[in-house]
Amino acid sequence: MTRKGPSILSIPPLWRESRLGFEAAALMRDPVFRGHDIEEGSDQPVMLIPGFMAGDGSLGIMTRWLRRTGHRTRKAGMRANVDCSEAVARRLEASLEAMVEASGQRVAIIGQSRGGSFGRVLAVRRPDLVSGIINLGSPTTRQLDLHPLVQLQVLAVGMLGTIGVPGLFSARCLLGGCCTNFWEDLAGPFPDEVGFLSIYSKSDGVVNWEACVDDAADRTVEIHASHIGMAVNAAGYREIAAALARFRAADLERDEHETRPRRKRRGRSVRLVHAA
Repeated sequence: MTRKGPSILSIPPLWRESRLGFEAAALMRDPVFRGHDIEEGSDQPVMLIPGFMAGDGSLGIMTRWLRRTGHRTRKAGMRANVDCSEAVARRLEASLEAMVEASGQRVAIIGQSRGGSFGRVLAVRRPDLVSGIINLGSPTTRQLDLHPLVQLQVLAVGMLGTIGVPGLFSARCLLGGCCTNFWEDLAGPFPDEVGFLSIYSKSDGVVNWEACVDDAADRTVEIHASHIGMAVNAAGYREIAAALARFRAADLERDEHETRPRRKRRGRSVRLVHAA
């Protein structure tokens, strides 16, 4: 895995990001948003990590849907995802530990764009805490394979962080220095016991979709969505629900083979939800 810039011949279609409102409206009309034919989550713990420059609110619709379908969610605690990668990863690791302690279950991570890179790093570092990761338009193979205008935003944030503005990543984060371990873990071998779904779109206006195709993923799925719209896409929600169900099943099977005592799960048996 390498960190490269975008291909000159494959600049993402940024103009397609204007579709977000239409995508959200389509989701609201789709039965999946009401929980039809979705397995009940049995209090499965899920952490949601937003994308670059976005905050927890950008995944608010997905959070409400997950709670409605029986999952126990936790925010990443971000107003904007622009901080030092290693510092953020350490904070998220502490949050994962707290979630596992409270639930007695490993945590599923849903990460959009840059958020998916954090999910991958956390899974590599702490497979004991993570049941699986779901990435939405996350360029885990080439972090900077972005539209040039978005690259300029990355550069601007990095410059401000370099001159000392608090809470922003700096040039040292990108070139190594403070984030050497982060980059190594992002490119590291992915643990076999952790599930991995990568969702991408060829109409993504921010990220070159090819950078989202990670060989470590158990399943790689193409949907038709804008980059931001992956958080409100009905086809994506169906894939997310199926992946979470796979993670739950794998964890239950794993529990049966463990000899150490585990805290009793608080969830109910898995069943189908048919919301009115």
